[in-house]
Amino acid sequence: MGTKAAAGPSARERLLKAANELFYAEGVHTVGIDRVIERAGVAKASLYNTFGSKDELVRAYLEGRHERVAQRISQYLEQSGTSRERLLAVFEAQGSLFAEPGFRGCAFVSASAESPGPAVTLAAEEYRAWVRGLLSGLAREAGAPDPEGLGRQLHMLYDGASLSARMDHDPAGAHAAVRAAVETLLDAALATGRAGRSGRPRPSSPAKGIQ
Repeated sequence: MGTKAAAGPSARERLLKAANELFYAEGVHTVGIDRVIERAGVAKASLYNTFGSKDELVRAYLEGRHERVAQRISQYLEQSGTSRERLLAVFEAQGSLFAEPGFRGCAFVSASAESPGPAVTLAAEEYRAWVRGLLSGLAREAGAPDPEGLGRQLHMLYDGASLSARMDHDPAGAHAAVRAAVETLLDAALATGRAGRSGRPRPSSPAKGIQ
């Protein structure tokens, strides 16, 4: 007996693939449902039976972007040894994304600017909370005395690097600049933490009025 042919991608998979290609390249507001359906090669009923609305399709598209970013970062973290290297690996993973053909910046920023509805807002908030939590957790592992504060600072650098890579069309330059900034910020934070643990007094600020 012959073997049964493997099933092809499901309607959901085809719709998400089409949505990812079109929404990221052209924008979630610009691209209409008919374009996604045509690219996916499915009936219109398949989209509504699977997602219910365009908003839910957009949410699923953003959740897929979140998952792929998380997988990329996880791969880089697995290849890193020390806690310092693991934190820097997040930015190495981001730099590899900048270098990909078709990079158009952060999908969550673009979607929030174009179509700030509840579905987009929720997906973006979940993604940003995840990035900040990841950076704060890695900062804690590295021994930073204020991991939440450092995590927020690193998150701002993460955002800025993405914007620079997109707007300046210089992915390598953006990655090099953010890595240098992250190393400086991290080393300063860790030095402060070591000084505090050793019991050495920290340098005091000059008194007001003394020049």
